[in-house]
Amino acid sequence: MSWYPDAVRLELQPEAREQPKIRPTQLIFHSIVAPWDEHRLYAYWQNSTSLESHFGVDFDGSLGQYLPTTTRADANYRANRRPDGTGAISAETASNTKASDPWTDEQLEALTDLGVWAHHTHPVPLRACRTWDDPGFGIHRMFREWSPSGTECPGDKRAQQFHAELLPAIIARAGKPATPPPPSTPAKPPTVSLAHVQAAQRRDPGLPQGGTTYRAEGLIVETALYKEGLLAKRWVDGSLGSKTRPAVSEWQERCGYRGRRPGEPADGIFGRDSLTRLGQKHGFRVVA
Repeated sequence: MSWYPDAVRLELQPEAREQPKIRPTQLIFHSIVAPWDEHRLYAYWQNSTSLESHFGVDFDGSLGQYLPTTTRADANYRANRRPDGTGAISAETASNTKASDPWTDEQLEALTDLGVWAHHTHPVPLRACRTWDDPGFGIHRMFREWSPSGTECPGDKRAQQFHAELLPAIIARAGKPATPPPPSTPAKPPTVSLAHVQAAQRRDPGLPQGGTTYRAEGLIVETALYKEGLLAKRWVDGSLGSKTRPAVSEWQERCGYRGRRPGEPADGIFGRDSLTRLGQKHGFRVVA
């Protein structure tokens, strides 16, 4: 498996298809030096294809993946891909514009889970890298071979957190055996009313920020749009307002719909087919 199941898949092309394969032995953490979420970072890398990483993590812990972890990314200089075919997984993290802030609790939680997955999947050993080509976990500033001109990335506070908090948390969590869930009756899929969703799409944009008409159903729909990579996590609030409508329009276009006039985007208001297809993919049932 080279796609992390807890990340939104925002695949960069042609990089994911054309760049060389690697056998991952390292996971290196970076700071973006910008307060960008996973979608903003994806948009940037679509237009600048020489600096991309595998992952991007926002302040709230939401996480996007841009390349398979078995494909080379370009963020780590000589660690990108070594002559023996090994290479590094790279994870960018949102920061202030000076990279002087610490990782948030949500970022630390997301990075810990990512580290545990990397250990179990590839595997990356549970230790800090001892040299630039030694398998393990690291931060960008650790070795000159990871940056041609040297770097302070991810910043002093995050460097301290890596050694004192993040790596110990990865080691501790990866070493715990998984607890099997108790037996339970399979849950019925949640239900979303098309009429309620359409009413919310008409009413919510005129409400104060975060105002909702049918919050529970709105959360189900927005969570599905988030998982599709169409909506930033911070807008998953149950309000089907102005931030959600462009995401719905993009989903409609994936379903084959367009605007009434040539070149116009889809209108961004769910119909039965587009909402049903979203529900079929993300586990909710649509009623009238």
